[in-house]
Amino acid sequence: MKTTYTTFILLFIATVFSGCEDKYYETFIGNSPVYMSYEDLRSAVLLSSSQEIEKPGKIYFKDNYLFINEIMKGVHVLDVNDPANPDNVGFIKIPGNVDIAIKEDVLYADSYIDLVAIDVSDLTDIHEVGRVEDIFPYTLPEYDTDYRIGEIDKDQGVVIDWKIEKIKQKIEQYHYPVYYGRSYAENVFMDGGFTTNTSGGVGGGSGTTFGIGGSMARFGLYKDYLYTVDNSSLYTFRISDLTNPTEIGSKNIGWNIETMFIYDDHLFFGTRSGMLVFDLEIQENPTYVNQYSHITSCDPVVIQYDLAYVTLHDEGSCGRAVNRLDVIEMNDDYSELNLLASHSMANPHGLGIDDDILFICDGAAGLKVFDASDPLTINQHKLAEFSDIHTYDVIPLNDYLFMIGDGGFYLYDYSDIQNITLLSTIPISTVGN
Repeated sequence: MKTTYTTFILLFIATVFSGCEDKYYETFIGNSPVYMSYEDLRSAVLLSSSQEIEKPGKIYFKDNYLFINEIMKGVHVLDVNDPANPDNVGFIKIPGNVDIAIKEDVLYADSYIDLVAIDVSDLTDIHEVGRVEDIFPYTLPEYDTDYRIGEIDKDQGVVIDWKIEKIKQKIEQYHYPVYYGRSYAENVFMDGGFTTNTSGGVGGGSGTTFGIGGSMARFGLYKDYLYTVDNSSLYTFRISDLTNPTEIGSKNIGWNIETMFIYDDHLFFGTRSGMLVFDLEIQENPTYVNQYSHITSCDPVVIQYDLAYVTLHDEGSCGRAVNRLDVIEMNDDYSELNLLASHSMANPHGLGIDDDILFICDGAAGLKVFDASDPLTINQHKLAEFSDIHTYDVIPLNDYLFMIGDGGFYLYDYSDIQNITLLSTIPISTVGN
């Protein structure tokens, strides 16, 4: 009888406390998530008519076409066969897109948690041909930091937007979701060197295998492999069958990874604490070689011959007040990485190099062009400066410079380095800004 009574009391207490759980709520004004279902996400890639550029991200060049990322929305396609008159020919809708890379006629893009393969052989009939699902971390779009974030229910799909509204939710279940904000970056994609075809237009005709991007990438192509990187992990995909990318695996390579550059059978990663070098001899499993360390700052990297050019800036959460260009000398097997010179800059971001000509996007200080033939005195040999624009990233190619910035897209002719000429611009839309 005593045992039965005790059991009854315990069941009563459990029931009372279980019932009380639903009564502990908090109410606040915050960022309420707006979802897109996984089903809708995986049927959303399509070609639409051209759209105005609003929030440009990365840039990528292939076969006389320029691809400009519209942050988290998709990719603008520009025909630059006539550099003085670029034609905005269409927009590829890719929800959650930040990075792209193109091999032959297949464009690879991130779409929130998925990798998507898109056939771009016919720009009037762009369509999805392959997808790797649930490969990337669950990513949230930017939100109003003046307000808290409501609880995220991943079962409902991906978060595509926010509403500032009253939120009521259980205190016990509340947690702050991790923001996997990826920097908006591009890279030069090489397969032992970029092959150009100068039969009209800018160059890089239909005979090229890979396209070419800027310095801010997290996507890179090498032979039959696609590499992508997030804050800490490197993902490897086999793309010998272009329309059927196959996940090989992922590995942790560090922390605060920001950019990736592929050169001379090696991966070079720009991080907030330095440059990492990985060997691609075993393509399915890149191996660590060496690291160059610097003060905490954001830093894209480009490589030419035995020199690495690294820009460091202190904007946002990038670290302490350092704004400079570092030039690093490397030996043949990258076992030695030595700082050769440092040059003060205003707020450098993306950069590109063409032989001895170095282009630096110096943030609000504009585009700066240097003669880099002597790495020790680069800052003493400024060839040109365009200070009336806020710059982000560049692609120098065959005497043409493609540049993206807060004001939109800019295309320069630098065939006469003493008289760099702005050929054309496509401004960003001011509607809603």
